[in-house]
Amino acid sequence: MSVQQIPTGKIIDGEEVIAIELTNSKGTYVKIFNYGTIINKFVVKNANGEMQDIVLGFDTFDEYLDPAYLKNYPYFGAIVGRYANRIKNGRFTIGEESYQLAQNAGTDTLHGGVVGFDRKVWDIVEIGEGAQSFVTLQYESVDGEEHFPGNLIVDLTFELTENDELILSYEAETDKATAINLTHHSYFNLAANGGNIKNHKQQIFAANYLEQDDNYSVTGKLIPVEGTPWDFTKSKAIGTDWNEDEGYDQTFVLDKIYGDLSLASKTIEEDSGLVLSVYTTEPVAHLYTAKYLGVKNGKGGKDYESYGAFCIETQHHPNAVNIPEFPSTILNPDDLYTQTTIYKVSLNK
Repeated sequence: MSVQQIPTGKIIDGEEVIAIELTNSKGTYVKIFNYGTIINKFVVKNANGEMQDIVLGFDTFDEYLDPAYLKNYPYFGAIVGRYANRIKNGRFTIGEESYQLAQNAGTDTLHGGVVGFDRKVWDIVEIGEGAQSFVTLQYESVDGEEHFPGNLIVDLTFELTENDELILSYEAETDKATAINLTHHSYFNLAANGGNIKNHKQQIFAANYLEQDDNYSVTGKLIPVEGTPWDFTKSKAIGTDWNEDEGYDQTFVLDKIYGDLSLASKTIEEDSGLVLSVYTTEPVAHLYTAKYLGVKNGKGGKDYESYGAFCIETQHHPNAVNIPEFPSTILNPDDLYTQTTIYKVSLNK
């Protein structure tokens, strides 16, 4: 197991952007930038003995800053915060205090606002080698940033195991009650040559999904998946029941005990033989099949098009800050926010 730090030569807001590579004895490795905690590479051996990168991204760091990429910004491989997905009308209330956020998705707030945690340089606070290789990154979001209350300190640890598990462990503390809902936004494709993911087989351990309005904002209503195109309780090709013009962009309420680490999602690509299993302590998983993806000159000069990837975004219920029936997304000063999500890669045997 090894950890390597690689300077990019890029300085943003006075902070140096560093690439961190975690490698295990099998040759599996993950490359992470401390800018936005971007997972730039996740390279594993497929069933054909080939080393294969299963996440979308760019060959160089500078390409993540390209205005053409940011114009239709898909959050490639980055953390999302302070608040994942949408907050209806960009408003919420804590106690007697109301907060109005930037409305960057129609009338709603998306993924933390105009400049979220994905556009910040994080501090490297700890690195370890041994049975597991890991790096801990930290960011302090000041009171009022994107109009959220409280000084919030977030630690995110990436740990690579010998079992080809990438473990993401989050912790956060605040000095004032605030809304928080973190996730990571990697775009996966398990096919050796990429392309449309409609033939990937998908299973999600959820009997219900969340109703959304026309702007994809959660309303508070749970809908049973049985008898609908959103039924992934048994493994099926992603394209089996989808609307080809829409794909999937839906939040699934996991069948689990709240807070327990359990299997949320399993994706299989038969030609590569790769399986991606996602375990989480979070109550929901959001499946996004990248309808709006349109990125030129990705890795190897490849263009990434609609349905060229899938995301499994583990989090609390979107818009929960406005829906009291949902598990709370309010963090108080005496509490510790924690979350664990594991991306485990294996072979379909």
